[in-house]
Amino acid sequence: MARQEEYTPPKVWTWDAENGGEWAKLNRPIAGATHDKELPVGDHPFQLYSLATPNGVKVTLLFEELLEAGYSDAEYDAWLIKIGDGDQFGSGFVELNPNSKIPALLDRSGPEPVRVFESVAIMMHLAEKFDAFLGPAKARPELLSWLMWQMGSAPFLGGGFGHFYAYAPYPMEYPINRYAMETKRQMDVLDKHLAENEWMVGGEYTIADMAIAPWYGRLALGGAYNAGEFLSVHEYKNVIAWAERIEARPGAKRGKMVNRTFGEPHEQLHERHSAEDFATKTQDKIG
Repeated sequence: MARQEEYTPPKVWTWDAENGGEWAKLNRPIAGATHDKELPVGDHPFQLYSLATPNGVKVTLLFEELLEAGYSDAEYDAWLIKIGDGDQFGSGFVELNPNSKIPALLDRSGPEPVRVFESVAIMMHLAEKFDAFLGPAKARPELLSWLMWQMGSAPFLGGGFGHFYAYAPYPMEYPINRYAMETKRQMDVLDKHLAENEWMVGGEYTIADMAIAPWYGRLALGGAYNAGEFLSVHEYKNVIAWAERIEARPGAKRGKMVNRTFGEPHEQLHERHSAEDFATKTQDKIG
């Protein structure tokens, strides 16, 4: 392994705002709002503030799957939070999520509004509210285990491998190798599990599939960090087949579009306020 210039940590760390690569301006060592900005509010029971990163897609995928399954009370407004512009540090957003990360949800379906933040917390909240996509009761421990696995593992893929491979100021061999190895180990965990299971939990499509797919299914299909060849994702045939099953679902297709600001124009739905919003995008594709 080629050795790069050695770094000796100082006795006391200090923040260098210029250090950190492409997304450096989004990070700081303190919490709280940087400016006053109220959040918009629509007409539906659920108000989602998000962006179509993998964590954001988890929730819009679930919302659209609920609606596809006939849960009409799951209607929602999805408002775009432009993290590149610092929207997540506005006072209204910080009030919903003190951690200043997307997604954040305001649930107005009950007598008092309820805030929910962290993507899997939002998914559990919605799945339990509608008693949907939770799998068999006897498989609940397995469901929770895979949800916690995703929450603990994905940072190694995103903040670890993705950051150093795609966004760091310059290529660094040690962290890329370290996180590539861990990412491939995680993909192998999934591939071995899916070799014997159509879905992640209990033989049913659940929020475990919806939580894992935006990270690992996307990677398996070559859509993360342009790293498919580098990580030899073709090796994970069971993950690929599972990801393709999810990609074929109408609800999942719509969920991927919501709050999306990249890709082909017909794939982007910056805000979602009704089912009719998708019809316009279909016409855009045809046109």
